[in-house]
Amino acid sequence: MDARIFTLHILTLCCLIHGSLQGVHQRRLYKELMRNYNPLERPVHNDSHSLTVHFSFSLLQIMDVDEKNQVLTTNIWLQLYWTDVYLRWNVSDYPGVTNVRFPDNQIWRPDVLLYNSADERFDASFHTNILVNSSGYCQYLPPGIFKSTCYIDVRWFPFDVQRCDMKFGSWTYGGWSLDLQMIQADVSGYIANGEWDLVEVPGQRNERFYDCCQEPYPDVTFTVVMRRRTLYYGLNLLVPCVLISTLALLVFLLPADSGEKISLGITVLLSLTVFMLLVAEIMPATSDSVPLIAQYFATTMVIVGLSVIATVLVLQYHHHDPDGGHMPHWTRVILLNWCAWFLRMRRPGEAKVHLACSHSSGGSGVEHDCGGDSLSSLELSVSQGSLRHHPQASASTAATNGNLLYVGLQAVNGLHQLVCPPLLERRDARVGGAGGPGLEAELSQILEEVRYITRRFRGQDAEEAACSEWKFAAAVVDRLCLVAFSLFTILTTIGILMSAPNFVDAISKDFFS
Repeated sequence: MDARIFTLHILTLCCLIHGSLQGVHQRRLYKELMRNYNPLERPVHNDSHSLTVHFSFSLLQIMDVDEKNQVLTTNIWLQLYWTDVYLRWNVSDYPGVTNVRFPDNQIWRPDVLLYNSADERFDASFHTNILVNSSGYCQYLPPGIFKSTCYIDVRWFPFDVQRCDMKFGSWTYGGWSLDLQMIQADVSGYIANGEWDLVEVPGQRNERFYDCCQEPYPDVTFTVVMRRRTLYYGLNLLVPCVLISTLALLVFLLPADSGEKISLGITVLLSLTVFMLLVAEIMPATSDSVPLIAQYFATTMVIVGLSVIATVLVLQYHHHDPDGGHMPHWTRVILLNWCAWFLRMRRPGEAKVHLACSHSSGGSGVEHDCGGDSLSSLELSVSQGSLRHHPQASASTAATNGNLLYVGLQAVNGLHQLVCPPLLERRDARVGGAGGPGLEAELSQILEEVRYITRRFRGQDAEEAACSEWKFAAAVVDRLCLVAFSLFTILTTIGILMSAPNFVDAISKDFFS
């Protein structure tokens, strides 16, 4: 038991001695390295030589793309590597000490900043320790949430691809003092964004000459290429807009007598206006370019507005006053003949008329319009005074008048079986040979009433025919607008949306992936 306790104490003592030696060596190394060290001095053997600094970053996340303010927010870990000749030591002189860490304000470090920073502090990086090994090789990896200015081109929104540059470089050291070299960006730890797909992050080293100095100022510019994911905008903006524009076509299918054609067109127009306002809220207030979806909405609004105008014309034709004038000849030729033939439309009752004409031509070949002929023969008989006088003329006046009224009504209604000779025979049998001026006056009055009824019926038939023409013209205009606006809507939708460079890729990746 005592041997075990003694062994445990020996092991504990050895561990403590080893740890104390490690701490002593680190403490001594820090003192040696910081002795006569000036963090303002550029760590090179010869001041005429430039210090090479390798630069890169690791992109972890695209946090936000503010189209209105044109600012890109990213989560980035910077990577800076250089060699400090004043921070070297022999590992054998300091056992167990292979690397040390210094706060970034105690040793020299390059003042590399994001040139196009939009942060309030400008330098948004979190200052961490610098890791130094025995050869003086320094590693500085400060993380940060960087806000950079980026020109957001919304011309092809929501099928757009944005390219945001992030320009890094030394703020005070020129190319003769600090040689900034580029390392490719690391995207292995990238966290996917719900709105943007990361395409690539290419980098390029540039040298620029400023008016103040003769030496070049190198910089490393990384371009974050990202494609907008269109699933959200397609389901919430494009699909409702397509459906609403399709509803605008239903205006031409709605009967004119329903009284809801104008209401439907105005409702569709207001719905598109609401969607247009939603798009305007997320778009930057710029006049450089008009977004693709705004072009589509504006075109659809124009189509709906024109459909409302066409609907007003259709309603004017449908409810045209027959006393307002006859249909112009050119309107009858264009609408009732050419357009109706092109749209394969027939007037209501046209098939029945053709069927009746075919039956008439296929019959006995003898057709009489007794209405007009009977009335004319009756008028001729009265005018020539062919009535014979009869002693009992006054007694048979009422019966004769009733027979003549029956004859007149039969003639007005267009009956084909009107037998006029029997009436005249009954008249000759009842009226004597003596003259009857009173009877002729009554017959003339009856004939005048029959003429008036005939004119009224014919006038009503003419008005109904004129109304039917105007209503048929309205139906032709409705069908013509339906075809024209359908083609225009389809061609506009395909032409505008497919004009985006990456429309097919966006649809295939977002909607079918």
